[in-house]
Amino acid sequence: MLSAYGQTRTRGIDVSKFQGNINWKKVAKDSTIRFVYVRSTEGTSIQDPYYRANIKNARKAGLLVGSYHVYSSKTTAYQQMGNIRKMVKKADQDLVPVLDIEGHHSGRLNMERVDKLLELMQNEYGVRPVIYTSERVYKLHFSGKKYSKYHIFIANYRGYPTTRFTLWQYTETGHCAGIKGYVDFIRIHRKHSLSDIKMPRPKKKAAAKADTVARG
Repeated sequence: MLSAYGQTRTRGIDVSKFQGNINWKKVAKDSTIRFVYVRSTEGTSIQDPYYRANIKNARKAGLLVGSYHVYSSKTTAYQQMGNIRKMVKKADQDLVPVLDIEGHHSGRLNMERVDKLLELMQNEYGVRPVIYTSERVYKLHFSGKKYSKYHIFIANYRGYPTTRFTLWQYTETGHCAGIKGYVDFIRIHRKHSLSDIKMPRPKKKAAAKADTVARG
């Protein structure tokens, strides 16, 4: 079934400390909500105090989980990657990690630093990160061929995005059972599916070899 914008009814949400304690069992009772992105870190030193509980309990409730890091223009890519690595463990991720570049960066974005952080995240998690941003920042910095292989996560609360996207954060004032106050809701482009943003699974041969080594 499709929504008014032609998107599938499958939805997701993204959460952070601002949603407080979440009853994930209640959230998961909404059959249209299939996945959640959880804020892990920001910059070099900020770590979301609810991150680990949210990842664990959302997954336990049957939702697919992923993590997002909020980019900072004040610290290096290496410093930010150090912060991400401390919190975001590959084994805990069902979904491809997200680099969140907020709209206020706009023309002041240091693309050399952004590219390095994307590279470091890909090296760590074995997959290109999803890039979250506004349409304005996308058009200024990410619309070229260089980023054509990245999945784009667009925030637009006024209407259907005018840029390409895989994920669309279409409201920041959503409501759902299990969460007090507002929550961001996400839709998937009709030409994509959840499988497009799932973490790749280890190949059988590699997994078998790793298991043999572990057994000694």
